[in-house]
Amino acid sequence: MRHGVAHRKLSRTSAHRIAMLRNMAASIIKHEQIKTTLAKAKELRPYVEKLVTLAKHGGLSNRRLAMARLGDDVQLIKLFDVIADRYAARAGGYIRVVKAGIRRSDATPMAIVEFVDRDTAAKGQDSGPIAEFGDDE
Repeated sequence: MRHGVAHRKLSRTSAHRIAMLRNMAASIIKHEQIKTTLAKAKELRPYVEKLVTLAKHGGLSNRRLAMARLGDDVQLIKLFDVIADRYAARAGGYIRVVKAGIRRSDATPMAIVEFVDRDTAAKGQDSGPIAEFGDDE
């Protein structure tokens, strides 16, 4: 019998798995599109969709629940102010998982996880230093 066995373990301990989902959820809220393995993408989709539903309902208790599951206060503000307003009229299905071929090194199926009506300007935002070409200083 497999009662209560709902999610993939992803070859990680429970603490590592929870931390990974928190980091990936913060990344998808920040960039609105990320590339990861297909198994991680399928586990991330319900995690983020529940966060968006909490943000749509609003309120202090839902904000505290989302903070406990997200762990990033800057992305929490974006979730409640920007993303919740964007999907206010949508009944569900905020995240799309698109298969993106296989990884060359180990033949793992890859996927792109993105918000359905995403902001294309958010991709790669604040992801690190950007080298300006032409500056010889």
